[in-house]
Amino acid sequence: MPAMAKPALRLVVGNKNYSSWSMRPWVLARQAQIAFEEVQLKFDEAGGGLRVAGIDPYSPARKVPVLLVDGEPVWDSLAICETVAEMHPAKQLWPEDQSARRVARSICAEMHSGFQALRGAMVMNIRSRHPGKGRTPQSEKDIERVIAIWTSCRGRFGGGGEFLFGRFSVADAFYAPVVMRFRTYGVEVPRPAKDYCAAVESLAAVREWMDAARKEMEFVAADEPYAKK
Repeated sequence: MPAMAKPALRLVVGNKNYSSWSMRPWVLARQAQIAFEEVQLKFDEAGGGLRVAGIDPYSPARKVPVLLVDGEPVWDSLAICETVAEMHPAKQLWPEDQSARRVARSICAEMHSGFQALRGAMVMNIRSRHPGKGRTPQSEKDIERVIAIWTSCRGRFGGGGEFLFGRFSVADAFYAPVVMRFRTYGVEVPRPAKDYCAAVESLAAVREWMDAARKEMEFVAADEPYAKK
């Protein structure tokens, strides 16, 4: 019996300098060496609101990212990462240990639904540097929580490598945009967290994403609250 063809994957992403949601599944798939076709769309502020130009044919939610599996859309970064992990079980993109896997899913869900103060005050902007900006009482609490998550995961499950659960996983892809934010805004973190940030930045997929972000020329005012007028 002939082998079944692998589903064709197309990943639709936004501006690499700004789109933290797009960064997560892109880094996950690229680092895991899962083949996909990239479709990059750009944010558009025409008409006074922020939208993704050209997104309508790809996603019913009209947002990036969206993964097309043989043309069928999977939208939302967490659903995409779950789908990719399910399609490629041999890649072990979630921790093998059940306890670790439960924690990994929990911290990804927390990142997905929480940290609004950090997101709002410290928008992802890879090509810029704004040390000290965005430090509000609320964003400070979010920073403390992120550091606590990293410290706990590294202490409990990180003995087999440099990442939150030892080897690279969905969790690291989810927290990679936070590493970018800490870099942009000059957030000083304790040594264990600093070592983790360095490990994330050393990933080939993260370096590739950052290099592309630095080359982008688009200026999106909504994502540039600290740009000089």
